[in-house]
Amino acid sequence: MSTPDHPPVPAWYAGMTSALDTKMGLQVLELTPERIVGRMPVEGNTQPMGLWHGGASCVLVETLGSIGAAAHAQPDRVAVGVDLNATHHRSVRSGWVTGTATALRLGRSVASYEVVLVDDEGRRVCTARLTCQLVDPR
Repeated sequence: MSTPDHPPVPAWYAGMTSALDTKMGLQVLELTPERIVGRMPVEGNTQPMGLWHGGASCVLVETLGSIGAAAHAQPDRVAVGVDLNATHHRSVRSGWVTGTATALRLGRSVASYEVVLVDDEGRRVCTARLTCQLVDPR
């Protein structure tokens, strides 16, 4: 996906989308090893009270950080998430939640990201950190 505000997503990403990403409506808007931007609709990703589900935040965080780490690791290595920490700041009832993952460390064996999720008004919904191990493919 490409928008006027974001460069095109690399073609190799098409092979990385998962059934979970599709089911949750995740859209990747920008993808480089250093910065990944994506979003998910609140509708369909809520808990019983009708609020954005904290687990949906974690799916968005893990996906954005993991594909950034994969972009850094390719073509010889793959990225696997090994640590995820998320603090939820506010609830969301409608619209979209947009995440921006910013690389903290892009090393030979580890990639770490800070991921900030915001609502449509730019209010912070969640702050998270994801660490991925870069390993040889099986």
